[in-house]
Amino acid sequence: MVFTDAARYVSQGLSPYERETYRYTPLLAWILLPTSWPGTFWFSFGKLLFSISDVVAGWFILVILRAPEGGAMTTERALKYACIWLLNPMVATISTRGSSEGLLAVLVVALLWAVIRRRVVLAGMLLGLSVHLKIYPFIYGASIVWYLESPHGSTPAQKRSPATPEPANQLPSITTILKFFNRSRIILTISSLLTFTSLNLMMYAIYSRPFLEHTFLYHLTRIDHRHNFSPYNTLLHLSSAAPDKVSSLKLESLAFVPQILISAILIPIALSKKDLAGTMLAQTFAFVAFNKVCTSQ
Repeated sequence: MVFTDAARYVSQGLSPYERETYRYTPLLAWILLPTSWPGTFWFSFGKLLFSISDVVAGWFILVILRAPEGGAMTTERALKYACIWLLNPMVATISTRGSSEGLLAVLVVALLWAVIRRRVVLAGMLLGLSVHLKIYPFIYGASIVWYLESPHGSTPAQKRSPATPEPANQLPSITTILKFFNRSRIILTISSLLTFTSLNLMMYAIYSRPFLEHTFLYHLTRIDHRHNFSPYNTLLHLSSAAPDKVSSLKLESLAFVPQILISAILIPIALSKKDLAGTMLAQTFAFVAFNKVCTSQ
């Protein structure tokens, strides 16, 4: 009902943040505007959209696994792996209950497809859009940038040739540093930043401070001990029970340190050139495991 109420407010020319607990970009309320239209079908439009997104994500998984860069599996074998997603009752339940995770899932899988197929501009646009919808896909940016060192048309393991090592007592040369900023990396960075910045400026121009507060800033200090499987759950519960006892070190802010260090820095450096899909899986797992709010979605 949160999305439906937010879409209803938008249809009336009001802010979606008139709906208490709406903590998303207004773009999502715009997309779900048909849920405010009369009729049972339109009321369920969001659930239908999220469920279709799940199916499209499964199709992308199939396409990626069949591609040379994704393993060159046979259709039969790739379909079996895709069915782990397509026939997963948790995936279906999350979308049919009205959660928008399916929409973000299809964007992330499409991002992976675009990167391995070297559609760099499209990949940048999908990355920027994904981060605008929800913050966490930014962790994939580091892996993608690191992966894009590989030559076009092949996997990193196939085309990576032994490099001449720098002498142990010397810093990397200017040439080595400049090689890092290759064409693909620059295009990805520019296209993703342009997409992300354009969407944010547009939403800020319309909704001003509430957009920043509810879409981004709220999540930095969020304390949610309900339906929370996070390892920080008990500490967050105690913090919310005694809000007057303010400490100079706030757990809800410090919890990001190990989470970002592992998921956005260490894992990409260690794995992304070997297997981008596996790296993104490991990043997601680490991000969720160390998140201060971990729910069924």
